[in-house]
Amino acid sequence: MAAIDLTAPRRRVFAGPVAHALLIGLAVTLSVLVIGLPVVAVFGMALSSGASVYMAAILQPATLYAIWLTVLTALIVVPINIGFGIAAAWAITRFTFPGKKLMTTLIEIPFSISPIVAGTAYLFLYGAQGLFGPWLAASGIQIMFTVFAIFLVSLFVTSPFVARELITVMQSQGVEDEEAGVSLGASGYMLFWKVTLPNIKWALLYGAVLCNARVMGEFGAVSVVSGSIRGETNTLPLQIELLFQDQNTAGAFAAASTLTVIALITLFIKLWAERRRDSHERL
Repeated sequence: MAAIDLTAPRRRVFAGPVAHALLIGLAVTLSVLVIGLPVVAVFGMALSSGASVYMAAILQPATLYAIWLTVLTALIVVPINIGFGIAAAWAITRFTFPGKKLMTTLIEIPFSISPIVAGTAYLFLYGAQGLFGPWLAASGIQIMFTVFAIFLVSLFVTSPFVARELITVMQSQGVEDEEAGVSLGASGYMLFWKVTLPNIKWALLYGAVLCNARVMGEFGAVSVVSGSIRGETNTLPLQIELLFQDQNTAGAFAAASTLTVIALITLFIKLWAERRRDSHERL
């Protein structure tokens, strides 16, 4: 059997200029077809009847309310998830305690189950026929089909975003900086604000942006628990569906374009935060 020359240069797969051009062309083509054209179509359909019709559709009271409720949900849910993410990441990366692996697994659950399943679970817990429903009804408390239900399910489906991002970063950073701060007599409060937070600020912002994007675009879980009541419990994604059901194409695409603009703004913030995070990690 002939000997194999291990020192000979190996031929790399897709190393030639033709292969590079084909791969780049394929990536660009798929990006245009799958991402670019749908976005262009949304704005094209929204403005197809003219700017005046577009603005009138946006300024409809139900659509304005849906925009306001979507923003309100994000303003409530994102800060809570930031606090939860910091606390969970700190506990998992800085302490050893019974159930640590179980806690890490529980944080991942919202990523593993369908949002519709999550909404159904909340309905079975807090609905009129649910586990706590009779007690809540006797106490005069209604959770399902209210704005509060939207907040609850949005918290559930978005809870892992900040925590997962911070856990990864804090594990890679280690505890040397915190140990140095403790040795110099820093209190827990000073340790967090002067040492930990500056080290995780870009990862924290990145996780918060992802959380915000998911909150504003959530449909499945919210549709189950909100009841999609016009002017009361319909967020912007639900409003788009209701407008399509009404065959109000102009209004539906106008609302969809608004949600798309919010998504694009979130995307640009995400890219900026990602670059700052990567540059910070290289230092």
